[in-house]
Amino acid sequence: MTRLSLSTLASLPASVARPPYDPTGVTVGIVHLGLGAFHRAHQAVFTDDVLARDPRWGILGVSMKTPRSTSLLAAQDGLYALLVKGNDESSVRVIGALRETAFAGSGAAALVDRIADPRVTCVTLTVTEKGYCHDPASGRLDFAHPDIVHDVAHSNEPVSAPGLLVAALNARRKRNAGPLNIVCCDNLPRNGRVVEGLVRELAQRRDASLVDWMGAHTAFPGTMVDRIVPATTDGDIAEVERRIGVRDAAPVVAEPYNQWVIEDRFVAARPAWESAGATLVREIEPFETLKLRMLNGSHSTLAYLGYLSGYDTIAKAASDPALAAFVERQMVEEIAPTLVAPPSVRIADYGAELMRRFRNPALPHRTRQVAMDGSQKLPQRLLGTIRDNLAAGRPIERLALSVASWMRYVYGRDERHEPIDVADPLAARFATLAAAHRGDIEGFARGLLAIDAIFGDDLPREPRFTQPVIASLVALFRDGALGTVTQSKGAR
Repeated sequence: MTRLSLSTLASLPASVARPPYDPTGVTVGIVHLGLGAFHRAHQAVFTDDVLARDPRWGILGVSMKTPRSTSLLAAQDGLYALLVKGNDESSVRVIGALRETAFAGSGAAALVDRIADPRVTCVTLTVTEKGYCHDPASGRLDFAHPDIVHDVAHSNEPVSAPGLLVAALNARRKRNAGPLNIVCCDNLPRNGRVVEGLVRELAQRRDASLVDWMGAHTAFPGTMVDRIVPATTDGDIAEVERRIGVRDAAPVVAEPYNQWVIEDRFVAARPAWESAGATLVREIEPFETLKLRMLNGSHSTLAYLGYLSGYDTIAKAASDPALAAFVERQMVEEIAPTLVAPPSVRIADYGAELMRRFRNPALPHRTRQVAMDGSQKLPQRLLGTIRDNLAAGRPIERLALSVASWMRYVYGRDERHEPIDVADPLAARFATLAAAHRGDIEGFARGLLAIDAIFGDDLPREPRFTQPVIASLVALFRDGALGTVTQSKGAR
């Protein structure tokens, strides 16, 4: 079968939307770190919508950990299909914004050189929470992380995202290449400020004068990104091939909903993303807190409880009456009270829309995919909400059950005593704790609570938190996930 490429664009069916510009006339102005499905279904789409009016903003997409996606996309001249699946209809569109690809493991020097090119004025990132090599509980750089240890010793051959940014900024300074916007699009609270702090910490270790230079030559605008993008399946690839008439080995799938809120804090030229539907705001925090706690927190709750209940997708979990009632009550009674509504947003309507999105049967978002890397996600998705409620004297029973469901998941054995493939940077530590506490549920819980990189040093000493978490974990082992949820306050 003929592959999707620049040479086959003209032959695509009329029903397939294609770039309304000549991709060969586009130049690279953005380097993106983290060439995964989410970026290609989100930021790259907003950028694609800009290119017909301003062709300076082509993307060099960098895969940080594996060359697989870069090789597939390079063979297609950077083109790929976006398959949008709604409840009742779907559409296919070819995206042309990705003009070059690179694999970070092939050599950092070339990437540093590209980011130091004066024509590049934006770096965007979707490297996931764990890609920042930081302590999620404190938001500080983890100088004991193996990648950071390497980058401190070999600053011109970095392997981490923070290390690559510091090396590139140092190169831009030496070449007088001008200012740079660094735009984090990962689910971190105050993501722009956090990434700025991490980069400054590492730059300070390298050269204090670089930190001074950054003050006038870099900006780290915060963002809130929102689109459900499940992993692409073989069935999706087959559907795209059927609809476009050529082979696409790297399509992405997404829901119709697509939102990007960006803090209007730039120091260099950038694409007019607002012309493509992005929202620029002065204050980003209300938007990102709303999304992290309502969407991401509820997503994680559904992932852990749903997986334990035998559901392989979020849509199935969200369609279970007991699980849905639990999450809906959690949103209303334990999450919403911690939020300040952004302008023009009604939190109740936002929550109801989330549940409709979660139930979209056309998007088989795997519970195990959402459950990945929980040690990196819990602090911002659930624990911040819990801290705010404890400080205000509000209840946390349902949030405590969410945390306990994560603990039950990382125990490594499901309710049928089958192994769970726990994908997490701390998976080995979890397995050691589980082996040491077989039959001792409280001991296992307290072992997890002692991980200060997740829970900090405050929550493990707070009985209003530890007691309901341990009680919920005992109930999960005794009654199962659905039994525990059905008996909880959240399902009544």
